[in-house]
Amino acid sequence: MSAVEEKLAALGLSLPEVVPPLAAYQPAVRSGAYVYTAGQLPMVEGKLPVTGKVGAEVTADEAKDLARTCALNALAAVKSVAGDLDRIARVVKVTGFVASAADFTGQPGVINGASELLGEVLGDKGVHARSAVGVAVLPMDAPVEVEIQVELVP
Repeated sequence: MSAVEEKLAALGLSLPEVVPPLAAYQPAVRSGAYVYTAGQLPMVEGKLPVTGKVGAEVTADEAKDLARTCALNALAAVKSVAGDLDRIARVVKVTGFVASAADFTGQPGVINGASELLGEVLGDKGVHARSAVGVAVLPMDAPVEVEIQVELVP
């Protein structure tokens, strides 16, 4: 077990299986020293635990927890092409999408769920640039979607 996976276990978490693609794409692709993940939904054992818009059917706190799940799924996708999460030199960028009710403006707080997980698990290597974007709808009516880009050690 990698040091990153040991840290996950210490947090009471485990790396899930890679979420299968919903369309014509790969969950993660490596290009040189970088791994780019596709947008990861908060799938748990093949299902979305909650659907709907944040600020309407889904609370900001629920969505923040879902963003954490998205980040965990993204780490699984990274491992699928990197082989070992200990090869992460740093998380470079996180992009989060929040399916938002018309008056919801708390997207940064929701995506903090992903950012905080990466920081807890990777320490300084988890510090990253980020965008948090409100959108009208996401695939399968998911409340949140997160993609990450990481740099690997040579």
